[in-house]
This record gives sequence, structure tokens and C-alpha cells, in this order.
Amino acid sequence: MRRRIAVLVFLPLAIVATALAGLVYIVAQQDGRWLANEPQVQLAEDAAARLDAGGTPQDQVDAVPVDVARSLAPFVVVYGSDDAILASGGLLDGQPPAVPAGVLAAARAAGRNAVTWQPRPGVRIATVSIPWKGGTVLAGRSLRLVEEQVDRLGLLVGAGWLASLVALAVAAAIVARFWPGSAATA
Repeated sequence: MRRRIAVLVFLPLAIVATALAGLVYIVAQQDGRWLANEPQVQLAEDAAARLDAGGTPQDQVDAVPVDVARSLAPFVVVYGSDDAILASGGLLDGQPPAVPAGVLAAARAAGRNAVTWQPRPGVRIATVSIPWKGGTVLAGRSLRLVEEQVDRLGLLVGAGWLASLVALAVAAAIVARFWPGSAATA
């Protein structure tokens, strides 16, 4: 009888704890991933504004290109209206990274396009593209730190979830022990 009461107390609470742990993980992961775009939005918008004001494509990129496979530093790539690279502040294997098809056209159509892209295994880049009068500006940066933070988040939420299940199991056992009509109270 006590075991049945413990299960009836524990099971709904365990379901709620599991749902809450999942919700916490998803919200925090998505928030962290969205925040990873903020520097790129600023870089791309500022570069597009400078280009529209008469700046040159080369002035929008760093003098020393970023190795996007190794560095956490953000980079900017300026594209012309034909999607040809006019200037690039990022290199992948010694070449400007080739943006996936449709990314620049989507930015021109919508005014902004944020894309996570994996140009090769082990390299994931968060990019934001903004149109300017003569083409499109893409700003990007590595997601390596964000993904490490998501991994830590998963461990913390998982540990909290397990601890809450243990606490709920103990509480359910105590409730079952003292439930009116159970063997312990007779």
C-alpha cells in the first residue's frame, strides 16, 4: 500500500519536474543562442551604414583577417550586388568563407538574415547579413563558446533535475509512510 501511495505522489511531481527542467534548458539555450547574434547585428548594421555613406568595402574589414576556424573574433565580409566578395575580414582555409546559397538574397528581401552555418565539421558560425546600397554585409563569429556554455547548461539542468527527482522520491516515501490508513500509521 505504501509503495502504491509513494508512486502516486511521486509520478505526477516527477513529470512536472521533468517538464520544468526541459523548459529551463530550452529557454536558456535559445536565449544564449539568440544573444550570440548581437555583436554581428551591430557590426553588419554599422558597416552597411558606413558603406551607404560612401565608405569603402576594404575599410569595413580588419587589416588582418580572422581565421574563422580558430578565432573567436567576429569578422565582416562585404559583398557586391552580384554577391561577389568585395572585401573579407575572415578566412577559412586561407579563403574567404563561402556563404550558403540564398543567405544574401534573403537578407536583401527581408532587411536582415541571421543564419547559423557549418562550413566544415567542427566550425559553426553565427552570421547576420544586412543589405546596403551596393550589396550585402555579412558579420559572423564562432559559436564555440556558446556551444560550450550550452553543454555546461545541460549538465547543470540535468544535475538539478536528478536532485529534484531524488528529493521528490524521498518526500513521496515520507508522505506514503504517514498516509492515513497505511501500515505505518496503524
